[in-house]
Formats: sequence, structure tokens, C-alpha cells
Amino acid sequence: MSDYVSFSVIFLIVFSAAFTQGVAGFGNALVAVPLLAFFLPLRTIVPLTILSGLIITIFLSWRLWPYIDRKKILPLIIGCIPGVVVGSVLLKNLPQDILRILLAGLLILYSCYSLFFKTGKIVQARKSLAIGAGFGTGLIGAVLSAGGPPTIIYTTLTGWNKDDMKATLSGFFLFTGLYIGTVHYLTGVTTSEVIQLFFLTLPAVLAGVWSGSLVYDKINTSQYVRILLVGLFIMGCLFMIPSGPV
Repeated sequence: MSDYVSFSVIFLIVFSAAFTQGVAGFGNALVAVPLLAFFLPLRTIVPLTILSGLIITIFLSWRLWPYIDRKKILPLIIGCIPGVVVGSVLLKNLPQDILRILLAGLLILYSCYSLFFKTGKIVQARKSLAIGAGFGTGLIGAVLSAGGPPTIIYTTLTGWNKDDMKATLSGFFLFTGLYIGTVHYLTGVTTSEVIQLFFLTLPAVLAGVWSGSLVYDKINTSQYVRILLVGLFIMGCLFMIPSGPV
């Protein structure tokens, strides 16, 4: 495959990943990482996806700024920070396959049950629950590099409207993206090659998230929740794959 064709496919993958997050508020890495792995090494894909995800969450946070509520996001951040620390410790001692399979089963069962049997508000949004969701996100993110599910599940249980849900996800993922991106930069994970590729694919990122946001504007809260649940189901299926999502 020629370099031109390879880059064209990479450009399309980046666009599709950004489009997915533009609609759902998450999913950039879910789409980008496994597909880009056919063309790029993982050490390039991970920091590249973090950078593109950062641009996406900045755009979505700006677009949903009137719905950004620090009282909703701050407890998630408070829980996430120690969750990352605990997850990093467990990473050295806990068999990843066990956690991966348990998480996969939880996501598949929860998403299927919610899609077919549950509607509307299930829990009262509370600071303690948000801290727990943030902690789970940090822990799972540190162990499996895919910590979004606990926060996504939490938002689907609250009964918030679609703008509140997406704004909360975007604001929280903006924080985690800045945190991880800074660590990557300081530790040399984000190389000049990654930065160059990031700027080359930036038009695809911007076009994708903008297009996805236009689709998001045309759906209602019920449809949005179903999109989140389908995304969780897909995540669960990917966790069943022995290598697990990155």
C-alpha cells in the first residue's frame, strides 16, 4: 500500500473517530486505536489519540459551555485522581484478564438490560456516586487504558437531559485528556513524529467532531441515551478480545 493511500485511510479513520465522539461525547479512542493499529505502532497511536481527543473535548466543551456544571464535574475529578493512583498500584499485582472479563460482562449485561428493560431516571445524582464513578474511571483507566465506562454509566442513570450528560462527559474527559497529555509530554511519550502526525490529521479531527455535533443536534435525549448504551455494549464486546482495548 502506497504512503498516499495509507495516509488517506488514516485520515478517514481519524475523521470517523472524531465523528463518533462528536455524536456520543466519547468513543474517539474506541474507534481510532484498533483501526490505526493496522498502520501505526502503538507508541504513536496512543499519544496521537490523546492529542486528538483533547481537541475534540475542547471543541465539545466550548460548544456545550452553557451546560457545563462544575458541581457535576468536580466530584468525578476528585474521585478520578486517587483512582489512577490505586489502579497504577494494582496494575503491578492484579491479573488484567480477570478485571477485563468482569468489566466486559458488566458492560454487556448493563447495556442490554437498560436497552430493553429500563428507561428514565434510576438514581439521584449525588456527590458520593459521582466520586465513585470518577474513582472507577481512574482505576480502570490506569489498569486497562479505557476508563470511560463508569462515568458513562453514571450519566445514563441520572436522568439528566442529553446536553447535561454530554457536557459533563466532555468536561470530565477534557480534564483527563489534559492530565494524560501533560504526563505524556513530560515523559517523552509525545514525540516530534507524533506532533507532526497530529497536525497533519487535525483537519480530519475538526471536520469529524463538527459533523458529529450536527448529527447530535438532531437527536433527542432518549435517542442519545440509546447511543451511549450501544457504545457501552460495543466496549464490552471489545473487552472480550484477549488483547483488550488500549
